[in-house]
Amino acid sequence: MKILVVEDQRSLGQFLKQSLSERSYTVTWVQRCAEARDALCETKYDVIVLDLSLPDGDGLALLSEWRKGGFNEPVLILSARDAVQDRIQGLDLGADDYLAKPFSLEELLARVRSLLRRQGVSKETVYEHRGLRLDLLERTVTFNGQPVDVTSREFALLEIFLQNAGRILTRTLISEKVWESHYDVDGNLLDVYMSKLRAKFDPPSDQPLFKTIRGVGYQLLP
Repeated sequence: MKILVVEDQRSLGQFLKQSLSERSYTVTWVQRCAEARDALCETKYDVIVLDLSLPDGDGLALLSEWRKGGFNEPVLILSARDAVQDRIQGLDLGADDYLAKPFSLEELLARVRSLLRRQGVSKETVYEHRGLRLDLLERTVTFNGQPVDVTSREFALLEIFLQNAGRILTRTLISEKVWESHYDVDGNLLDVYMSKLRAKFDPPSDQPLFKTIRGVGYQLLP
């Protein structure tokens, strides 16, 4: 399970990274909003632990930006702002939980486990978007009601796009999810597979399903 910790206080950030790592979580720790944006664009996390008072911006504004951009990772706010209104505002902006500082490590760990359980229970097995339907259990794909034959790689690509519809996915993120390591993927291989998906699923109109984001990656359009 991968956890992103956004905390500018050095001693606390190191403590959280070590404590979570000791419990077999894979932890990325960043101290600024800009670093958090980059981290979330590069890979998908199972939980984000977010401080609000950051040196280059406000955590609530960052959270709002993420939600508007289609990022749906569970977020646990960890902040010294402990007023009821602060909690309400954080939850209203899209946080899944809110824990005030100072805090008990055991309580934080319990809340992280709760978010992970909640995420696992709610995981979908069928995804549908603009006529495209993917069934994870049956391993079938249909488009506008008609079955479509796809390879295992094409199925994996469709899965990650449908799980992140509307979200811009970097080439690195896609390659890590589909080929497990982007270092093993030829630079043109992803483009070849995207051409195959477009040939099978892009409708004959001026409203394509997939968009190329030059220099970044691809997006399944809303």
